[in-house]
Amino acid sequence: MNLSKKDCVFVTGGAGFIGSAVIRELIDSTDATVVNIDCLTYASNLEALRSVEGLERYHFSHTNICDRESLQVLFQEYNPTALIHLAAESHVDRSIDNPDAFIDTNIMGTFHLLEVVRDYLQKFRMFRFHHVSTDEVYGSLGMEGSFSESSPYQPRSPYAASKAASDHLVRAWFETYGIPASISNCCNNYGPFQYNQDRLIPLVIGRALQEESIPVYGTGANVRDWLHVKDHARALILILQKGISGATYNIGGELELTNLEVVQRICQNLDRIQPRVQGKPYSELISFVEDRPGHDFRYAIDSSLIRSELGWIPQESFEKELVDLIYDNMETLRKNDS
Repeated sequence: MNLSKKDCVFVTGGAGFIGSAVIRELIDSTDATVVNIDCLTYASNLEALRSVEGLERYHFSHTNICDRESLQVLFQEYNPTALIHLAAESHVDRSIDNPDAFIDTNIMGTFHLLEVVRDYLQKFRMFRFHHVSTDEVYGSLGMEGSFSESSPYQPRSPYAASKAASDHLVRAWFETYGIPASISNCCNNYGPFQYNQDRLIPLVIGRALQEESIPVYGTGANVRDWLHVKDHARALILILQKGISGATYNIGGELELTNLEVVQRICQNLDRIQPRVQGKPYSELISFVEDRPGHDFRYAIDSSLIRSELGWIPQESFEKELVDLIYDNMETLRKNDS
């Protein structure tokens, strides 16, 4: 499907970090109407959507995806032609402390959404459902290899298990009920408007600029694959428009770094951009803390399918965007202090 003025796209979790990037990209690159469905949790940030507020093509609904009746009303009101499902509890540490919320939102919320779509499709057959997931459903890699679309699911945290369950629900509703759905599993994202209390890059930048201790789990040797959120948003919209129903697409930046390497790159850039008093390096603020339970050692994504089938490639530069994020944080601190 090619999104046009006739189309209406629902984005669940649209006030979140990735969801807001998807909405901004939808508004910029298509002519479709966009409805943001979000219940505004701690990680939501409506500031990320200031650029689209007030536009005729953008609408916001303060709705929880576990509220099936409210979802049904929205479907009846807007008659959407597509949906990108991003609403989820998404932090591993929080899932360890409070798994209940992850079961409710990620599993039951997806179930309610699928059931509303199933009922909706009895009247409107032209529809596409895309479910956004994570590489964490695949478990942990050793020093070599990468996750592909055929990798077995081996979730090792309550968060990963809840996302794996939601993936299975989407696949089952496609196979059993014929819902035209696709799934994507993505690596770690970074970029503007990311929640800065529990995400590595904004957390490190914020703590460093305020001369606070920078916590690093274990030895910092855990490896992650990094992708800019704008590249992820482009990939999701491309899958929605040109992806094969029933297919899974892995989305990766093919940029593997240890957590310690990411922290050190931030510190090195800060040393250059905003030197500390007496020229001390920001790396002195690094503090190694006890590792979290079940901490997966390495993730790496093989994104050759989406590259070859849909022609997607990441465009953003990690080094440039990292510097931009540092300047953004400096500006935020300046405004807060003034």
